[in-house]
Amino acid sequence: MNTLAKTVNFDLEFMWVDLSDGRRLGVPLAYFPRLLHATPEQRTRYEISGGGSGLHWDEIDEDISVEGLLRGIGDQTKAHHALGT
Repeated sequence: MNTLAKTVNFDLEFMWVDLSDGRRLGVPLAYFPRLLHATPEQRTRYEISGGGSGLHWDEIDEDISVEGLLRGIGDQTKAHHALGT
């Protein structure tokens, strides 16, 4: 069974993702610099994609997979820049 996102909320330090299995996942905004540096209004303009398997913010060009969140994987952009890709 796939765990899917239902809703997303924010406080000053965390992104809170309510999951289809009843869990609520708190993720530090520091894991995702684009979200950390976005305005509160920009953070609220998200789309749940893939039927709940992903989260997308068009305005700040951020895409996050629920599976990655559950595995504790943060922003991978720095890894790609370090490799020159």
